[in-house]
Amino acid sequence: MMDVYIKGLGNISPQNTADNSQFLDKIVEYDQNNLQVIHPVYKDHISPIKLRRMSRMIKMGIAASSICLDDAGITNPGAIITGTGFGCTGDTEKFLYAMVENDEQYLTPTAFMQSTHNTISGQIAIMLGCKSYNSTYVNRGSCFEAAFQDAMMLINEGEANDALIGGFDECTDKHYIITSRLGYWKDRDIKNTDLYTAGSSGSISGEGASFFAISKDGGSNSYAKIKAVNHFYKPDGFEEVERRIQSFLEANGHNPDSVDLVVNGLNGDEEGDLVYHHLMKGALKSSTHTCYKHLCGEYDVASAFGLWLACKILKTQTVPESVRVGNAPAGQINTVLVYNHFKSSYHGLFLLESC
Repeated sequence: MMDVYIKGLGNISPQNTADNSQFLDKIVEYDQNNLQVIHPVYKDHISPIKLRRMSRMIKMGIAASSICLDDAGITNPGAIITGTGFGCTGDTEKFLYAMVENDEQYLTPTAFMQSTHNTISGQIAIMLGCKSYNSTYVNRGSCFEAAFQDAMMLINEGEANDALIGGFDECTDKHYIITSRLGYWKDRDIKNTDLYTAGSSGSISGEGASFFAISKDGGSNSYAKIKAVNHFYKPDGFEEVERRIQSFLEANGHNPDSVDLVVNGLNGDEEGDLVYHHLMKGALKSSTHTCYKHLCGEYDVASAFGLWLACKILKTQTVPESVRVGNAPAGQINTVLVYNHFKSSYHGLFLLESC
């Protein structure tokens, strides 16, 4: 498969990541387990008239995509592809509550139209006047990887020269309560910077909207070259995960020893993190390792934040102290592997190289 290049980034998260001129200069600390995004000034990216009709999640998605396209210098992408676990959760809740309260009568259509998973990709297309390929993936913890694969295949098949790819999810108060009952989160509030030393099950909840502009053409302004993307479901133990990663690297001209840096999806859950520790002591022990979910929290498309981190590291050739697992890399960072799993079921891989 042809290499593609990441030309632009747009990331709205619980950290100050919306400004591409900064790179985790100052970490925002939280004392609760539900991390909320830091909202940019939306009127800088969206018409105030249109803002009035947009929900919280739609604002996040539209603004992140606008930041990304401006960064890449692209006005009309050849495809818009997104991935989301739950879509616009707040709008879904609003519509369902209205159904109950109004006995399924006299419902306004706005909340329903904005509750569908493909709302954001459709809204972006309408605002840009983009009539090209438009799709949204909703296969839970691997939806962002599937969206990225789709975009790469479109470019390889000559259907598009560039594409806008996004991963987004929000965590409302009600969503947090429901997933807490399922054991997703820590049973007591912790500081996000203490996530990996809390020593208990569960993680901290997060949310965000991360967008990437990719192109078949490189250039000095590119952040990184994407060699390959892969995802797999419910592997049979740590050894199978290790085999799949080795096969993935070998299929793309690499081996575990040639990976300079690994962006791990560690999330503080004792059982879920075992596979990462297994790899750090085994096949990937010669690589420098980083983590990121203490910054953004855990959610279905948290791997999009991990990919953003990998791109910024390759572009700046710096590894912020806040994301290091151990020492900083000794030399040039040329190859980065992003590995993440969601609830030990959905596993995703990205292989990047410097431009």
